[in-house]
Amino acid sequence: MDIKPIKTKADYRAALKEVESLMSAKANTPEGERLDVLVTLVEAYERKHFSMELPDPIEAIKFRMESAGLKPKDLQPMIGGLNRVYEVLNYTRPLTLSMIRRLHEGLGIPAECLIKPSSHQRHAA
Repeated sequence: MDIKPIKTKADYRAALKEVESLMSAKANTPEGERLDVLVTLVEAYERKHFSMELPDPIEAIKFRMESAGLKPKDLQPMIGGLNRVYEVLNYTRPLTLSMIRRLHEGLGIPAECLIKPSSHQRHAA
C-alpha cells in the first residue's frame, strides 16, 4: 500500500479523488483498508486546514430555539425567570455554569460551544 501524507492542496485533491473512486470498496479488503487510511489522512488535513470555529453561544441557543420552535419561556427551566432568559438572549447576562449544564442537557448544545465567551461580551469587556 503506497500512501503518503497529505501536505499540499494538490495532495488533498488527489486524495479526495481517490477516496471517491474507492467509496464502493468492501470492508476488510485491500481497497477497503486503503479507503480507511485515506479517509483518516483527509480528515486530519481538513482539521488542520479547514477548522470550523464554534458558534457564539447565544447564537447557538437562538438557532436551537428557532429550529425546535421554542419560545423564551421554554428556556426558563434551564436559565431561570423570564427576565433572566431575556437578559441572556440580549447579551446583558453571561451564562453561568449551571445554566450551561442545563442548556447542554435540555437542548443538546455542545458544552464546549456554551462555555466559549460570547463575541458580544468579549467586545464589551
